Amino acid sequence: MTKGSSVEGGSSGVFAPDTPVDAGPSGAQEEQPDIRKLDAALRDRMEVRSLALTGLFVLAVLYTLYFARAFLFPIVLAVMLDFLLSPIIRALKRVRIPEPVGAALVLLVGLGLFAGGIYSLAEPAQAWITRAPVSIHRIESKLRSIRGPVEQVSRTAEQVEAATHGGQTGPDEVVVRGPRLSERLFGTTQNLLTGALETIILLYFLLAVGDLFLQKLIRVLPQLQDKKKAVAIARETEAQISTYLFTAALVNIGVGIVVALAMTALGMPNPMLWGVLAALAEFVPYVGATALLATLTLAGLATFPETGHALLVPASYLAINFIQSNFIAPVILGRRLTLNPVAILVGLVFWWWLWGVGGAFIAVPLLVTFKIFCDHIEALAPIGEFLGS
Repeated sequence: MTKGSSVEGGSSGVFAPDTPVDAGPSGAQEEQPDIRKLDAALRDRMEVRSLALTGLFVLAVLYTLYFARAFLFPIVLAVMLDFLLSPIIRALKRVRIPEPVGAALVLLVGLGLFAGGIYSLAEPAQAWITRAPVSIHRIESKLRSIRGPVEQVSRTAEQVEAATHGGQTGPDEVVVRGPRLSERLFGTTQNLLTGALETIILLYFLLAVGDLFLQKLIRVLPQLQDKKKAVAIARETEAQISTYLFTAALVNIGVGIVVALAMTALGMPNPMLWGVLAALAEFVPYVGATALLATLTLAGLATFPETGHALLVPASYLAINFIQSNFIAPVILGRRLTLNPVAILVGLVFWWWLWGVGGAFIAVPLLVTFKIFCDHIEALAPIGEFLGS
């Protein structure tokens, strides 16, 4: 019995699982790491890294757009014109005219109309520039009653400043002359001609090849479902962009015609010049209309002796622009392709800063194009919703 008991006791001592001799309180045991906290920390670090990479990518894109504007602007302008003129090329193709021949015909007609318009408007514009000193003198004589108090305040301020400095003359100022206004707006003549030639050549090839790039994209995509989706998105996007550009161009031309008729009725010289300027100003919302309104005000004051008759000139343009922007354009273009005013202003300032006057002219078409792409891509749908009216 003693032996069995010793064996039993021994077996229980030898074969029993190990237990700590002095476990102590439960709180003294070693804490296991929390996997969820580690995962959250790693996820936060990845998000910060992704945000930093996104910021660097955006800065790189802005840097490239700004410093490569001489290269990129002709390409973007040619693509926009390709969207505008592609329906005409397709219509010519339906009547058995090949795409290269149709592209050549469209470009020749467009360049002929552009050259004819420049030639017919060059003489009236030169006449207005020549009469500018006399016109400014007339405007000054009419506004003298308003300028009187302002000049008195300016003279008083100058006298106070002279008394403050005690008649001491300051150091000589060094004036650094920068580029002229025309060079800042349009660049040098060589750059302008080079960009125009690049745009024309690239536009011809874009119109002549037709759907070549779409066919290449379809061949690259591996699955049939992706190919069908790419074709549907490309066709609908191109159709909407070309429809918008073509419709907007027709609306702006209509505004120019109405403004020319209004200037003719008011007796303004060279009404066709003002009509063309009004059509061009509509491509730059808000800014273009404001600049043309100020120009028409000065031209009316310089042309007509009566102030009331002179102010009818900018008032008529203001009424036409108000009707067009609030009633005609929303109905014709549709709410889906209209942009909210904040997006338009931000886009104008952004593209003006990047590419100058040319960027301001294509800012709205670029915004509309980007909105249409966002509407067709699910991940970018929130951005398209923000850009819409």
